[in-house]
Order: sequence, then structure tokens, then C-alpha cells
Amino acid sequence: MRKEMMMTEKNGTWQLTDRPRDKKVISVKWVYRTKLNLDGSVNKLKTRLVVKGYAQVWGVDYTETFAPVARLDTIKVLLAIAVQKGWKIFQLDVKSAFLNGVLEEEIYMEQPYGFAVKGA
Repeated sequence: MRKEMMMTEKNGTWQLTDRPRDKKVISVKWVYRTKLNLDGSVNKLKTRLVVKGYAQVWGVDYTETFAPVARLDTIKVLLAIAVQKGWKIFQLDVKSAFLNGVLEEEIYMEQPYGFAVKGA
């Protein structure tokens, strides 16, 4: 939890504000996951803060959704072209990429459990 909170604070993902009376506030929850090694021993414990988006209503709380994910067909075509041209292929992962998106609208969520303002 601490690592997740540090990443969101570092990125300026949110700011603490008074709860607005005229806006819907989305609930949040912590999701826990245990990553295991091949032998079954614990590799690391992961925590992610998620909003309960299933409680939102289309047309009221939002009007469109978007997930920047490549289609499998596109990936296959790119791999075929790379093989044909003899290109080297590299894989990379952007850690906490979902925190780097820019929203045009304001979204209000509950203050997550464990969140504390420094110096307050």
C-alpha cells in the first residue's frame, strides 16, 4: 500500500479537497495480490487502489471509455513485418502507466484508507 501511495503522490495523481455537494463521489477499495515464485514461495505482495467504477451509470457519471490497448491482429502484423525485415524486437513495460493519463474532467473519489496529508 505504501508503494502505491508513494507513486500516486509522486505523480500528483490526486489532491485532497473538500467533498463537493453537487458531484458524485466514487468509492474506492484496496485490491491485494500475492505473486508467487515457481516453487510456490511468496515473491512479493502487491496492492492496488481501484475505484468502484461498476457503481457508475453511463450517461450520468460518464459518456465514453477508452483503454489504450493494441489489438492482437495489429501485434501479429507488426511482428510479421519485423520478421520479414529482420528487425530486432524489444519489449518494455511502463511501471504504473495508468497513473500517467491526463483527464479532461474532474473526478471525485473517497479518500483512500491509509492516505494522510504530510504536515497536516
